[in-house]
Amino acid sequence: MERGAETWHHGLIAKWWAEFNDDFRPHEIPYFQRHIERDGEPALDVACGTGRLLIPYLRAGLDLDGCDVSADMVALCREKAAREGLTPTLFVQAMHELDPPRRYRTILVCGGFGLGSTRAHDVESLRRFHDNLEPDGTLLVDIELPYADTEMWRYWLKDERVVLPEAAGRPRSLRPASDGSELGLYSRIVELDPLTQRMTYEMHAEQWRDGALEAEEDHVLHMGLYFRNELLLMLEQAGFAEVVVEGDHNDAEATSDDDFIVFIARKR
Repeated sequence: MERGAETWHHGLIAKWWAEFNDDFRPHEIPYFQRHIERDGEPALDVACGTGRLLIPYLRAGLDLDGCDVSADMVALCREKAAREGLTPTLFVQAMHELDPPRRYRTILVCGGFGLGSTRAHDVESLRRFHDNLEPDGTLLVDIELPYADTEMWRYWLKDERVVLPEAAGRPRSLRPASDGSELGLYSRIVELDPLTQRMTYEMHAEQWRDGALEAEEDHVLHMGLYFRNELLLMLEQAGFAEVVVEGDHNDAEATSDDDFIVFIARKR
């Protein structure tokens, strides 16, 4: 029996995301907002994390729910929303187990597809996205292409993989958190299997206070790696039609120079 989805977005890593991730790739926020406003509400932010996209959309008055596989991330998202007087519907669910409280005109998955899951999970996730859209609803899924990360891409070569796993390490720097502590992360590639297109990362997190190590954690993340044409085929098999592929959240047709691409798929 397959194990459920697993991610490293718990504990200290979830805290890091809540503290420091709001300004990560800021151009994604207006991009997906334009699509929600055009394609319709209600919308669902899948893998919403601590609310990097969801909270700005709620501020803008959009009708939006959120879900994430990490209970820690959802709890932190709820706390951040409450500080602004917002009370979104949030729930803890893996993508391949998606069973939301209502149907949506738009479902978006930003930076989360293939994380902590298996290929069978990802196929099921696309089917569930399709089933939970209203007729003529729109799914938006982005991916970072496997060759975009030059450090990781070299491990597709057999002679390069002999050095894996990369050496364990400690954070090279710390960042001050809102509670007076300092946080640091160190990540390493443990394994890459080019045949199954599957990467394993390990993240080491530390929390310091007043110059002393207060807590440390290690979490593992398995990542499925996808190319354009195979994901197009998976979307077609899940029942989607009229799939458009755009470049790095730029409203333009994707090209081979794009590191990120976005699939915009409409339910028949």
